Parts: sequence; C-alpha cells; structure tokens
Amino acid sequence: MLDDMDRRLLRHWQADAGLSPAELADLTGLTAGKVSRRITRMQEAGIVQGVAAVVDWAALGYTVEVSLRITLDKTQGNAFDRFLEEARELPEVIELQTFLGRVDVRLSVIARDMAHYQQIYREGILTLPHIADIEALMHVARIKSEEALPL
Repeated sequence: MLDDMDRRLLRHWQADAGLSPAELADLTGLTAGKVSRRITRMQEAGIVQGVAAVVDWAALGYTVEVSLRITLDKTQGNAFDRFLEEARELPEVIELQTFLGRVDVRLSVIARDMAHYQQIYREGILTLPHIADIEALMHVARIKSEEALPL
C-alpha cells in the first residue's frame, strides 16, 4: 500500500507536521506537487487521519493526570454503550480505551490540582452509569510518549 517514498515522506512529516509541501519536497527529493498528491492519497485512504497540535497540558496549568481503570456492571445489555457515551462528554477525560479482561475501560483524566481532580471525580466520574469498580493510578512521570510510527 505504501512505497518507500511514502514511508520516507511520512517519517519527515511525523517528525515535524508543520513542514510545508515544498519543505517536504526538499527533504524527500520529490516535487512539491508530488508531495501534495501523495499526502492527499494517504488522507483519502485513511492512512493520514489528520494533523494536530501537541499541547503541553502542564503548561496550561493541568498538573494532575490520573488513569482510572474501570470495571463495569454489565448485567444490563446497554451498560457498556451508556457508560462510554456519558464518559465522552466529560471534558477532562482526554483518553478512553476499552479492554477485554477484568478491566473494561481506562480513562485518562487531567486536572489543575488535586482539589480539581476530586471535584471531577465526585461530580463527573462517580455519576457515570454502571460502574462496578474503579482503580485510580496517579501519574508520576511520563517517560516516553511517542505518536510517530517507526516507518
């Protein structure tokens, strides 16, 4: 699906998504027009799903991050869907993941401080439907956070 030039282009673009087609052309040896066509093709194929800004939450005052591992009470048929639908609405939930196994869902929650987290927990998380068990893991340090694929 991808040839070597596509991979080369993606490597450079992942390293700096702010590069223009002309700058990517210089780095890859393609013309700016060919770079644009390849990018468009990869976007249309769903390989490239968007270009985003990476925001440092701590620089904006969100210094607390907590992972919540949640087990749901799945005795009602729509428990999973209802939980996910409502959890998506909480603005401080920055990531939702589902699992097979004892833990059903993991939420990443950010807060300005512990008082703010306690408010989010009491007024947001604990009001979510069908929760059977919650385990909170306080983030201490982010050792590696890599979104780029090894192309």
